[in-house]
Amino acid sequence: MRGVRFVQKVSSTPGFARVAPHVFPALDRAVHRLTRGKVLLSAQLLPGVVLTSTGARSGLPRRTPLACMPEEGENGWILIGSNFGRPGHPAWSHNLLAHPEAEISWKGRDIPVTARLLQGQERAAAWQAVLAFWPPYAAYQARVEREIRVFRIVRR
Repeated sequence: MRGVRFVQKVSSTPGFARVAPHVFPALDRAVHRLTRGKVLLSAQLLPGVVLTSTGARSGLPRRTPLACMPEEGENGWILIGSNFGRPGHPAWSHNLLAHPEAEISWKGRDIPVTARLLQGQERAAAWQAVLAFWPPYAAYQARVEREIRVFRIVRR
Protein backbone atom coordinates (compact mmCIF):
# COMPACT_ATOMS: atom_id res chain seq x y z
CA MET A 1 0.00 0.00 0.00
CA ARG A 2 2.87 2.36 0.80
CA GLY A 3 4.32 1.94 -2.71
CA VAL A 4 0.96 2.66 -4.30
CA ARG A 5 0.61 5.91 -2.32
CA PHE A 6 4.11 6.96 -3.42
CA VAL A 7 3.27 6.29 -7.08
CA GLN A 8 -0.03 8.18 -6.71
CA LYS A 9 1.83 11.16 -5.24
CA VAL A 10 4.47 11.16 -7.99
CA SER A 11 1.90 10.70 -10.78
CA SER A 12 0.00 13.76 -9.50
CA THR A 13 2.93 16.12 -10.13
CA PRO A 14 3.28 18.47 -13.12
CA GLY A 15 6.75 17.02 -13.81
CA PHE A 16 5.24 13.56 -14.26
CA ALA A 17 2.69 15.07 -16.67
CA ARG A 18 5.53 16.49 -18.78
CA VAL A 19 7.58 13.27 -18.95
CA ALA A 20 5.11 10.36 -18.73
CA PRO A 21 3.26 10.90 -22.04
CA HIS A 22 6.54 10.55 -23.91
CA VAL A 23 7.82 7.50 -22.05
CA PHE A 24 5.06 5.22 -20.81
CA PRO A 25 2.91 4.78 -23.97
CA ALA A 26 5.97 3.87 -26.08
CA LEU A 27 7.17 1.35 -23.47
CA ASP A 28 3.68 -0.10 -23.13
CA ARG A 29 3.27 -0.52 -26.90
CA ALA A 30 6.68 -2.20 -27.25
CA VAL A 31 6.20 -4.65 -24.37
CA HIS A 32 2.61 -5.39 -25.46
CA ARG A 33 3.83 -6.19 -28.99
CA LEU A 34 6.76 -8.31 -27.78
CA THR A 35 4.54 -10.37 -25.46
CA ARG A 36 1.80 -10.77 -28.09
CA GLY A 37 -0.69 -8.83 -26.02
CA LYS A 38 -0.12 -10.65 -22.75
CA VAL A 39 1.76 -7.93 -20.80
CA LEU A 40 1.13 -4.23 -20.41
CA LEU A 41 3.77 -2.63 -18.16
CA SER A 42 1.50 0.10 -16.79
CA ALA A 43 -1.08 -2.56 -15.89
CA GLN A 44 1.25 -3.79 -13.17
CA LEU A 45 -0.06 -0.87 -11.11
CA LEU A 46 -3.41 0.00 -12.71
CA PRO A 47 -5.56 -2.16 -14.98
CA GLY A 48 -4.92 -1.30 -18.60
CA VAL A 49 -6.05 -1.90 -22.14
CA VAL A 50 -4.63 -1.17 -25.55
CA LEU A 51 -7.34 0.70 -27.41
CA THR A 52 -7.45 0.42 -31.18
CA SER A 53 -9.63 3.22 -32.48
CA THR A 54 -10.14 4.75 -35.91
CA GLY A 55 -8.40 8.09 -36.41
CA ALA A 56 -10.94 10.92 -36.43
CA ARG A 57 -9.27 12.64 -39.39
CA SER A 58 -7.07 9.98 -40.95
CA GLY A 59 -9.43 7.01 -40.74
CA LEU A 60 -6.40 4.86 -39.90
CA PRO A 61 -6.19 2.47 -36.93
CA ARG A 62 -4.60 4.06 -33.86
CA ARG A 63 -3.31 1.94 -30.94
CA THR A 64 -3.11 3.58 -27.54
CA PRO A 65 -2.23 1.96 -24.20
CA LEU A 66 -4.56 3.32 -21.52
CA ALA A 67 -5.26 2.83 -17.85
CA CYS A 68 -8.85 1.80 -17.29
CA MET A 69 -11.31 1.02 -14.55
CA PRO A 70 -12.96 -2.36 -15.23
CA GLU A 71 -16.64 -2.58 -14.41
CA GLU A 72 -18.44 -5.55 -12.90
CA GLY A 73 -18.06 -8.80 -14.84
CA GLU A 74 -15.47 -7.50 -17.34
CA ASN A 75 -18.21 -6.52 -19.77
CA GLY A 76 -17.44 -2.82 -19.54
CA TRP A 77 -14.58 -0.47 -18.76
CA ILE A 78 -14.26 3.21 -17.90
CA LEU A 79 -11.64 5.17 -19.85
CA ILE A 80 -10.49 8.53 -18.51
CA GLY A 81 -9.28 11.20 -20.93
CA SER A 82 -6.96 12.81 -18.41
CA ASN A 83 -4.02 13.26 -20.79
CA PHE A 84 -1.83 13.19 -17.65
CA GLY A 85 -3.39 16.49 -16.55
CA ARG A 86 -2.27 18.37 -19.64
CA PRO A 87 -4.46 21.06 -21.24
CA GLY A 88 -5.86 19.37 -24.37
CA HIS A 89 -8.08 16.32 -24.70
CA PRO A 90 -6.11 13.23 -25.74
CA ALA A 91 -6.29 12.27 -29.43
CA TRP A 92 -7.86 8.89 -28.65
CA SER A 93 -10.88 10.64 -27.12
CA HIS A 94 -11.45 12.60 -30.35
CA ASN A 95 -11.20 9.31 -32.23
CA LEU A 96 -13.87 7.66 -30.06
CA LEU A 97 -16.21 10.63 -30.46
CA ALA A 98 -15.89 10.37 -34.25
CA HIS A 99 -15.86 6.55 -34.42
CA PRO A 100 -17.30 4.90 -31.26
CA GLU A 101 -16.76 1.34 -32.53
CA ALA A 102 -13.29 0.21 -31.47
CA GLU A 103 -11.35 -2.73 -30.12
CA ILE A 104 -9.41 -3.29 -26.92
CA SER A 105 -6.74 -5.76 -25.99
CA TRP A 106 -7.59 -6.91 -22.47
CA LYS A 107 -5.52 -9.57 -20.73
CA GLY A 108 -4.27 -10.90 -24.06
CA ARG A 109 -7.70 -11.00 -25.75
CA ASP A 110 -8.95 -8.70 -28.50
CA ILE A 111 -12.48 -7.52 -27.73
CA PRO A 112 -14.70 -5.42 -30.02
CA VAL A 113 -16.25 -2.55 -28.05
CA THR A 114 -18.49 0.47 -28.43
CA ALA A 115 -17.64 3.69 -26.60
CA ARG A 116 -19.97 6.30 -25.17
CA LEU A 117 -19.01 9.66 -23.66
CA LEU A 118 -20.58 9.97 -20.22
CA GLN A 119 -22.38 13.18 -19.33
CA GLY A 120 -24.45 14.66 -16.54
CA GLN A 121 -25.24 12.53 -13.52
CA GLU A 122 -23.92 9.39 -15.18
CA ARG A 123 -20.52 11.06 -15.63
CA ALA A 124 -20.60 12.46 -12.08
CA ALA A 125 -21.22 8.99 -10.62
CA ALA A 126 -18.48 7.43 -12.76
CA TRP A 127 -16.09 10.27 -11.86
CA GLN A 128 -16.60 9.62 -8.12
CA ALA A 129 -15.88 5.93 -8.68
CA VAL A 130 -12.77 6.83 -10.71
CA LEU A 131 -11.48 9.12 -7.92
CA ALA A 132 -11.95 6.34 -5.37
CA PHE A 133 -10.14 3.97 -7.76
CA TRP A 134 -7.18 6.29 -8.52
CA PRO A 135 -7.13 9.60 -6.55
CA PRO A 136 -4.48 11.35 -8.73
CA TYR A 137 -7.19 12.02 -11.33
CA ALA A 138 -8.39 14.81 -8.99
CA ALA A 139 -4.99 16.53 -9.34
CA TYR A 140 -5.19 16.16 -13.11
CA GLN A 141 -8.63 17.80 -13.18
CA ALA A 142 -7.45 20.62 -10.90
CA ARG A 143 -4.63 21.48 -13.34
CA VAL A 144 -6.82 21.88 -16.41
CA GLU A 145 -9.77 24.11 -17.31
CA ARG A 146 -11.43 21.50 -19.52
CA GLU A 147 -13.69 18.81 -18.10
CA ILE A 148 -11.84 15.52 -18.36
CA ARG A 149 -13.71 13.19 -20.68
CA VAL A 150 -14.98 9.92 -19.23
CA PHE A 151 -16.04 7.11 -21.56
CA ARG A 152 -17.79 3.82 -20.90
CA ILE A 153 -16.81 1.11 -23.33
CA VAL A 154 -18.83 -2.08 -23.55
CA ARG A 155 -18.47 -5.30 -25.50
CA ARG A 156 -20.22 -5.36 -28.85
